[in-house]
Amino acid sequence: MSLNFRYHILKSVKPYTIYIPQLNKSALRVLIQVSVHYIETKKSSADVLALAINKLKNAGHEVPKNFCELFTMVLLIMQIYLRYPKGVVKDQELRQCLTEDLCFTDACAEDLTKVLLNHRATLSRNFAETKMERAKMLDMQWRINISLGSTDKGKWELISAAGKVSNERNVPEHIQKPPYYYKDMPAGNTLGTPEIKNEEQLNHMRSSGKLAAQILRECGKMAKIGITTDEIDDFAHQRIISENAYPSPLRYVGFPKSLCTSINNVACHGIPDDRPLADGDIINIDVTVYQNGCHGDCSETFLVGDVDERGRFLVDSTRDCLDKCIALCGPGVPFNEIGKYIQRYCQERDLESVAAFIGHGIGSYFHGPPEIYHYANEAPGRMQAGMTFTIEPILSLGCGDIGLLEDGWTAVSLDNSRSAQFEHTILITETGVEVLTNAV
Repeated sequence: MSLNFRYHILKSVKPYTIYIPQLNKSALRVLIQVSVHYIETKKSSADVLALAINKLKNAGHEVPKNFCELFTMVLLIMQIYLRYPKGVVKDQELRQCLTEDLCFTDACAEDLTKVLLNHRATLSRNFAETKMERAKMLDMQWRINISLGSTDKGKWELISAAGKVSNERNVPEHIQKPPYYYKDMPAGNTLGTPEIKNEEQLNHMRSSGKLAAQILRECGKMAKIGITTDEIDDFAHQRIISENAYPSPLRYVGFPKSLCTSINNVACHGIPDDRPLADGDIINIDVTVYQNGCHGDCSETFLVGDVDERGRFLVDSTRDCLDKCIALCGPGVPFNEIGKYIQRYCQERDLESVAAFIGHGIGSYFHGPPEIYHYANEAPGRMQAGMTFTIEPILSLGCGDIGLLEDGWTAVSLDNSRSAQFEHTILITETGVEVLTNAV
């Protein structure tokens, strides 16, 4: 499970380096203004989008073809930013995200930051009432992409809304819990120098990783037609606490369940609910456990019933991609070799990497440095013996762009295409690499 402030907000959609340069500063200011207007007035997304387009035309600006996606992206930044308590996200962090991740100019980043700060009270007051409109906007984006044609022509059931989520499951008093169980905390910081683990830490990580892998394998056996993801979550929760361990996703940045279950067009962070699994589904189950003060994180995509040929190809390819990424790891290898390989792999197989989510360092913390990008990049840093981190590519049959459902977590493809994900926690050794999330 990968999530932190920078990537939850700004890599919830594929980096918009293509789209941003098409808007000059005054055009971008129009976009920001109408985004604020959308939340303040609670008008329909279609009406406000039309207003934005008219304002641009009247000001003599060309309307980019991808304007709807850009509008959605700016609105997403505003709305998710408001989920964090005041002071959790520093002004300079937001500006850094806007300039580094989305290629805003310094002046535009300054403008948007001021808008968010100046309108915090108004936007926060109306935020809860805009969830339905955000869902309508996402639905509008889906329809636009459908009209352009989806590249995933298989037979499967689209996930367009979250189901009913059951109450939080109890964790016994004697179970050791991470700090975020007791108080609201932001996601872990994945920037900085990766930790070099000592032998005691590594032994604890081997234990938690093995347990996570064993429970993941057992959950996979439950992935049958008619079983709900809530039932899988209940099973995993009981198994984890029976081993005197804690289900790491529970209460992490407010996540309400003990594992993630992502079906078909859900890329990741799906919340277990009352939807029964259907014939032809593919489901990613993401299990992380916290035991003896250390986290172990892994995931796998499973086939439900009779999955079509394209779905099986996607799942097999993603599993193979992760295995080959792990094989190239070792001391001295640049971290960016992982992303470069994934991009080549996808190009050869006509797949797309979902760039929105990253691998991450892991240990006593759920998320920490290094950041592992799943697309070609020039990020600095090399692997060293004693480092532990996850590799967790999400490959898509479509374009790879994603948005969030109204629960703020469920990441879905904008072109209604399926994706698959596989994940392991690995250790860099003196001679190569060790997979810590093996079930045996």
